Amino acid sequence: MIRIAGVDLQDNKIVRIGLTKIFGLGRSNVEKVLQETGIEGGKRIKELTDEEVSGIQKFIDAKIIVEGDLRQEIQDNIFRLKRIAAYRGKCHAANLPVRGQRTRTNARTKRGKRVTIGALKKEALNKIEQAKIGSDKQANEKK
Repeated sequence: MIRIAGVDLQDNKIVRIGLTKIFGLGRSNVEKVLQETGIEGGKRIKELTDEEVSGIQKFIDAKIIVEGDLRQEIQDNIFRLKRIAAYRGKCHAANLPVRGQRTRTNARTKRGKRVTIGALKKEALNKIEQAKIGSDKQANEKK
């Protein structure tokens, strides 16, 4: 296994596909890396020489923000939006969609499972009433 930018890449993958496993490298960035380093994208990762691997590593380190640095930059940007009380920052803080989607309906992915408010089934209502009666009896006994 070859390690580039702190990520182990599978040997049997084609280079232009395998490099996309690095956070921050998509298809277009990978094509740019391969073009600049002069490596054929159709090769398998196990077929890369040490010079090619080091060339890819140097290019990525010099010109592209990836992995931990990119994750940190994204977190810093979100923190800045929250700190200046921007609308997008408030949406991040409230765990709502940030890019203008409607939230009256839908938005289930961001907001999570539905929580029913006000409507209880008879069984659940009886349990709550029994618990309330039991706690009232305990409070009266302590007096």
